Amino acid sequence: MQRRSLMATCAAALCLGWLRTGRAQDGRRPFTREELDQMLAPIALYPDALLSQTLMAATYPLEVVEAARWSRANPGLKGDAAVAAVANQDWDVSVKSLTAFPQVLANMDAHLDWTQKLGDAMLGQQQDVADSVQRLRAEAAAAGNLASNSQQTVSYLGSGDDRMIEIEPVNPAMIYVPYYNPTWAYGSWPYAAYPPDYYPPPPIYGYGAPLASGIMFGIGLAASSAIFGGWNWRRGNSYVNVNVDRAVHIDRTFNAATVNNGQWQHNADHRKGVSYRDPAVGQQYGQSRPGVDQRQQYRGRTANAPANQPAQATARPAVPQQPNARPAVPQQTNPVPQRANTPAIGQPAPAQPAIARPTPVQPSATPRPGAQPLPQVQTRAPTTTTPTAQRGAALSGVDRGQQVNREAARGRAQQTRAAAPAAAARPAAGAAHPAAAAGGRR
Repeated sequence: MQRRSLMATCAAALCLGWLRTGRAQDGRRPFTREELDQMLAPIALYPDALLSQTLMAATYPLEVVEAARWSRANPGLKGDAAVAAVANQDWDVSVKSLTAFPQVLANMDAHLDWTQKLGDAMLGQQQDVADSVQRLRAEAAAAGNLASNSQQTVSYLGSGDDRMIEIEPVNPAMIYVPYYNPTWAYGSWPYAAYPPDYYPPPPIYGYGAPLASGIMFGIGLAASSAIFGGWNWRRGNSYVNVNVDRAVHIDRTFNAATVNNGQWQHNADHRKGVSYRDPAVGQQYGQSRPGVDQRQQYRGRTANAPANQPAQATARPAVPQQPNARPAVPQQTNPVPQRANTPAIGQPAPAQPAIARPTPVQPSATPRPGAQPLPQVQTRAPTTTTPTAQRGAALSGVDRGQQVNREAARGRAQQTRAAAPAAAARPAAGAAHPAAAAGGRR
């Protein structure tokens, strides 16, 4: 199980690295109003607490992937039972709380690019995120698609441009996750270049087939212990609230000291190396990348080198000589002798002097008594070949393999026949000489 989780985390890290590369060019640019409405449209009608915890968890995309894998491996655990089962997992409290809602984790895991954008917007533009949510809820209400029912209570605070819309569950112990088609829920969509995405949940979570219109609430989940977040719509720079007592109940290792006056604080330790879209946000949470000067040093350039002088490669230090090392062989100073009488191009090559061959020693002409004469082997006269002919002869044997084998076999047969009479004439090992035998009888 741990091995599968590690492999899933590595795959998610590679995927997130590819996504970061694709968006590197606009990393410093904040999300526009159209982009925020587009990415928040699928979840803007969530209950306030579930919406806040979803956005918190989106800032930890790798842990979301791990939690989604765990949820799929434990399909029988939902609601409060799932939250209790992951109490010892090394995840942020917001990620642990979402195990109560496996359909939410499944969508976040299936659309990692969208999840990371949600987290980046939550970290760098929390006020703009809150404005976008209220803007979308107002459009849904104006279209007649947001109202109180048996699953949720819709409340209006203030009036005019300051009107805020809150969504709470009717029964705090029973949480329903709404799903809807954004192109229907918000009426006429005002941004043709930024159409909203529709992420319907899989049917296994009790929602049935996706609808072109209407809101699906599925099966309610007993998840009162999973709720710890909320919204303070009029706060200003920080809108997300954290109920410390409930957070500690979900995560035994939750550090309540990090919560200042109930305001949520991002924990960079659970980011697990995923880079931040905005470099300023990365520096705020202790994640910095090497700048231009540091990259110049990586390329072997020194910081004190003159600007108008090209950087010189740093020389390697001399390696000290080992005491038992072999002495260095002195380099020869005599030049290699050049070939004399080199013909010019187009001129015939001069004749090479013949190489004297030693005269082979001939065997004695007087044979031993009783020995049969050895057959004479005819030797071929040496031939003089040119270098071109030598090269041709060197390659001529490539296709003569069978002929060479037959000649070798014929030579071995001749040697065998020549050696047979000589072996027969020699006395057998251990046999006494006739003269010696006669002397022994005296």
